[in-house]
Amino acid sequence: MHRMLRLAVALGSVAAAAVAWLVLTPPAGSTVAPPGDTIVDITGDAANGFEITYYDGTGLYPPTDSEARAECAEHDTRVQRVRCRVEVRTWYRDLAATQQALDWAHHPGSS
Repeated sequence: MHRMLRLAVALGSVAAAAVAWLVLTPPAGSTVAPPGDTIVDITGDAANGFEITYYDGTGLYPPTDSEARAECAEHDTRVQRVRCRVEVRTWYRDLAATQQALDWAHHPGSS
């Protein structure tokens, strides 16, 4: 369960970090660097696994959606299992949306 909680925290901040990166990106030639935990890239997909890359070079590799859903099946009550599955769907939907936003930000006009 701790793994899912860490995933929730990480993915819950994905959109905010991406927006902060886009909004707070310093002008060209500036020596100001973003915080090390700023998300700079997301690759992959829910079925095969995502990789979240941070400015400091570290990465996070959330489980695939099927692995996360399998962990949800381990909850004791039906309500807990359903809540977990909804959270997993939401996290991966938001992760994919943030990935798309970062792709667009890195390559504007190439859609």
